[in-house]
Amino acid sequence: MNASAVNTADLYDERGEELDSVSAQFQSLGGHTHFSGPVRTIRCFEDNALVKSLLATPGSGSVLVVDGAGSLRTALMGDMIAASAVANGWAGVVINGAIRDRLAIAGLPLGVKALGSNPRKSAKEGAGEVDVPLEIGGVTIRPGAMIWCDPDGILVER
Repeated sequence: MNASAVNTADLYDERGEELDSVSAQFQSLGGHTHFSGPVRTIRCFEDNALVKSLLATPGSGSVLVVDGAGSLRTALMGDMIAASAVANGWAGVVINGAIRDRLAIAGLPLGVKALGSNPRKSAKEGAGEVDVPLEIGGVTIRPGAMIWCDPDGILVER
């Protein structure tokens, strides 16, 4: 089975306790509903400069997990940054926060999970950290771990 088409429920049934299931409820907002790959991480708060710069580099099938502390006050990704991710070979983006341009992003061949959307732009100062362990929905997400996402949820390799 193609890794991008793996159903998380089937994968959990097969691998069980080798995987952690993120309990936070994310919306599936990208053109690809099923996506997976090795994790890269960013921790930032209402500032998307690091998101923009990292997604402008070769993704090689990776999934960027962004911990925006669950803030829905500003968007951490819009259609232009998402299009850059597609052009640079990223499999998907998981944002513990908001995106904008959700209809345009839904038309892109990219997996996107986020808590919601907000048209308000974020700061562009570059505050935050790259490739650090994150904790989202009770799960520690480490750079390099495998992640699988679909409409049922998010599984992460322990």
